[in-house]
Amino acid sequence: MRLVLLKYRRPPSIISLSRISVRYTSTGLKDKTMATVNKSAHPFDKGRLEALLSRRFFYAPAFEIYGGVAGLYDYGPSGSALQANIIAEWRKHFIVEESMLELDTTIMTPAPVFETSGHVARFADWMVKDVKTGDVIRADHLVKNVLEARLAGDKEARGQAAAPAKEDEKDKKKKKKTAKAAAVQLPDDVVKSYEVTLAQLDNYSGAELGQLCRKFNIRNPDTDNEVTEPQEFNLMFASSIGPTGQHPGYLRPETAQGHFLNFSRLLDYNNGRVPFASAQIGRSFRNEISPRAGLLRVREFTMAEIEHFVDPNIKSHPRFKEMRDVILVLLDRHVQSSGSTTLIKMSVGEAVEKGIIANETLAYFMARIYLFLLKIGINPDRLRFRQHMANEMAHYATDCWDAEIHNSTGWTECVGCADRAAYDLTVHSAKTGHPLVVREALSKPIVTEKEKHVETLDESALLKLKEELAKGPTTITVNGQAFEITPGLLRIERKTFKQSVREYTPNVIEPSFGLGRILYTLLEHTYWSRAQDVDRGVCSSCLSSVPELMISQVFVASKFRRAGIFSRVDDSNTSIGKRYARNDELGTPYGVTIDFACV
Repeated sequence: MRLVLLKYRRPPSIISLSRISVRYTSTGLKDKTMATVNKSAHPFDKGRLEALLSRRFFYAPAFEIYGGVAGLYDYGPSGSALQANIIAEWRKHFIVEESMLELDTTIMTPAPVFETSGHVARFADWMVKDVKTGDVIRADHLVKNVLEARLAGDKEARGQAAAPAKEDEKDKKKKKKTAKAAAVQLPDDVVKSYEVTLAQLDNYSGAELGQLCRKFNIRNPDTDNEVTEPQEFNLMFASSIGPTGQHPGYLRPETAQGHFLNFSRLLDYNNGRVPFASAQIGRSFRNEISPRAGLLRVREFTMAEIEHFVDPNIKSHPRFKEMRDVILVLLDRHVQSSGSTTLIKMSVGEAVEKGIIANETLAYFMARIYLFLLKIGINPDRLRFRQHMANEMAHYATDCWDAEIHNSTGWTECVGCADRAAYDLTVHSAKTGHPLVVREALSKPIVTEKEKHVETLDESALLKLKEELAKGPTTITVNGQAFEITPGLLRIERKTFKQSVREYTPNVIEPSFGLGRILYTLLEHTYWSRAQDVDRGVCSSCLSSVPELMISQVFVASKFRRAGIFSRVDDSNTSIGKRYARNDELGTPYGVTIDFACV
């Protein structure tokens, strides 16, 4: 008996996730049954999911036999296939549907590029050190984890926390001991203070994080030792280019600069017309301070980024009408600044009209991001868009919203959607002398009249000087030096100027996707256990598949192959039930059982 396992490339909205059992005979399809399953019979168990992902080699710590390095992971066959399918869906959803220009730019970047972009000076996080052991911890994560643990202990003491699920003895032995906050009831004003602090956490400076550590007596939870004052730590990996080491460089922390430096070529490729978008999928690197959350915080990762170039005076979008009724769950900066995390549901059209989302183009891409995440299987009830507060805004951004996905660690930023204005193109143009601008021929020339002569003076200053000269000699200051002039030395005339070409630096709207984070949260959202057996875990993501293409000579398998459907034949000696269970874990959506009667 053989089991042919199929990989479908259709979106999850089309594919049923219920078990479909198909039995073939020599005369063809004889019987087809569909059974409903209860996916919420058991509470989510992160330990079981992680054991499954390790056992089935979705991913694993890199260099594991050498002891491993925190924040570096290798994807196995199943994880690689899942990531490839997410990328394929992303490419169709954005690059193909939006007619974007795809790039593939270099990872190694000369230092002057990031010095100009501001990353060398400002691409940093705040860290603290254990005063005795020297252990390094990211400051905002320390505050967040300690306060959340105390609030959880308060809820348990008040009887508000759910009772923990019972564990089998074998599970207890497998799991490592982890620190747990004592069940201590806190005064109501302390609870409120903690909640307000957590709501505003992303807006605190390094000095303010240090004050919080002192105010709330926050220590290293692993040692109970005090921590130092926060210090800034640049997240870029430094390197050098060439054998002499005279050309410093960095591994890129984002793919964006490759778009901006190639802007002139992209504009020319697009026949000089704006708006247009470029897109890139590739590796980026960030030297995270304390990566302890699996794929959610890593030092090397795959990004998918879009740079949408737009006229700064026209930030409408031609397809906005298609998206204006999409409902998003929003957490804006004003709500957070007030110490609250209250969410609101609102259409993107209404959010633009009320000024909550800055412009149509930003809102359009937020809606498209939302639809993409739903398409690949993210639970919409665990998805929100949070606006950056002033202090956490990247140095290049004027507005930014994060698509945050809820998982076992809390809310995690998986996609950022930023309005970078004209920052990057402006600074690179100023540094290199290469104009990164759009030159737009005007259908109707603009005619203006101006006083013209002294270049360092603006229009109002020229008019004032003209009036003074009409009365006799006067003094002007140029570049810090004073000069006395007479009407005979300088004449200011009013001239007519005709402008046929408008020159401007476009603004940029940037959606930026962390594919590893999306992959992991997708696995959490689609993992469940069979009602009759908690140890039978299932990943029901339709984008995952058995990766090896061991296509059999069986007639049915060859027909699938000719139809463009990837499949694998499982002809092992184990029972058919075990083979089904094995592929439940991998997330294989369909299994066709072929018995001897078929042959």
